[in-house]
Amino acid sequence: MFEHHNKPLLPRRIFYRRVFRNALFGLAFILVSLGFGMAGYHFIEQMPWLDAFLNAAMILSGMGPVGTLQTDAGKFFAGCYALYSGLALVTSIGIIFAPVLHRFLHKFHLEDTDDSPT
Repeated sequence: MFEHHNKPLLPRRIFYRRVFRNALFGLAFILVSLGFGMAGYHFIEQMPWLDAFLNAAMILSGMGPVGTLQTDAGKFFAGCYALYSGLALVTSIGIIFAPVLHRFLHKFHLEDTDDSPT
């Protein structure tokens, strides 16, 4: 997916396209995760869709649940979803910022090899 360290840096236009594509992929990953959480709260805990959205969004963002859970299945789901959400947040940040970090390291490597004596 990324260019090899021996290759030159991508032109900015292509780099920005790569950043945009990764940002869309990261956003899609978050939206799927949010939908999964909403469905779990709605079907397992019998919450209305708006309350399910609120609880799923709060857990996915790391803030914690808002509503009180009534069933053991709902509590188990909330615990599993909270664990998943922590990993999902870190993963989505990695997806979004991977092209930027790669470009920085690639440029650093190119500058380092240009200064070395031959």
